Amino acid sequence: MCLIAFSHSPDGHVRLRLVANRDEFHARPAAPLATQVDSPAIVGGRDLEAGGTWLAVHRDGRFAAVTNVRDPGLRVPTDAPSRGALVRTALECPDLPAWLAELADGDARRYAGFNLLAGDGRRLWHLHRGRDRVTLRRVPSGLHGLSNGDLDTPWPKLIAARQGLAGSLHHGRWPDDALAALSDTTEAEDHHLPDTGVGLELERRLSAAFILGRDYGTRATTWLDWRADGRLTIGERRFGPDGIPLGARHLELEAPPAG
Repeated sequence: MCLIAFSHSPDGHVRLRLVANRDEFHARPAAPLATQVDSPAIVGGRDLEAGGTWLAVHRDGRFAAVTNVRDPGLRVPTDAPSRGALVRTALECPDLPAWLAELADGDARRYAGFNLLAGDGRRLWHLHRGRDRVTLRRVPSGLHGLSNGDLDTPWPKLIAARQGLAGSLHHGRWPDDALAALSDTTEAEDHHLPDTGVGLELERRLSAAFILGRDYGTRATTWLDWRADGRLTIGERRFGPDGIPLGARHLELEAPPAG
């Protein structure tokens, strides 16, 4: 995942509404949204190269998603494990808060930079592994965005995605308007671009919510609707090189009611 906008309402009728884009090399093999064969309680896409996933839900009532942190100055261990494995562990570990605390206390530095969102229907956590620090926090209620910086870092595409989600909810056009915001291929003007050390040309390409490219670009758009009564809807649109649509599906699940 490289762009996520979400509405977190721990006391509302709808606990979590989320839209997200996964950006990746098109040559990297992946499986679409589905029940995981080796763990039928987990529903999500699958990275077939490293075996992890970028976003998934557990039928017992958990959600997790991961994005990379873009910072060429961040030191990465030579034997760093796949960040996609963090999502699987967040969904299956026996004590999510305890595991997140352990990760924040040191294990996170074994990985390349990442953001991890994980929640149980009422509580939602964000763990950031950056260049100089690892932080773990409870996410407050409200509208938020996450890309390749920290939570709510005001990059142009994050602001636009969050505004698209807000408009979608306000005007009763969920998820259509939110998905439209994540399909926007407009690049930001140069004076609004962040400087993440990748050079101006690449910074421009990566500034679009939906990245077009023959070798690298947006591979999937996912949306999630999780209600307090346990009803959970997850959908996915898949794309090939240059944004060619490859298919879509959505699944209706029943998780336990949020406590």
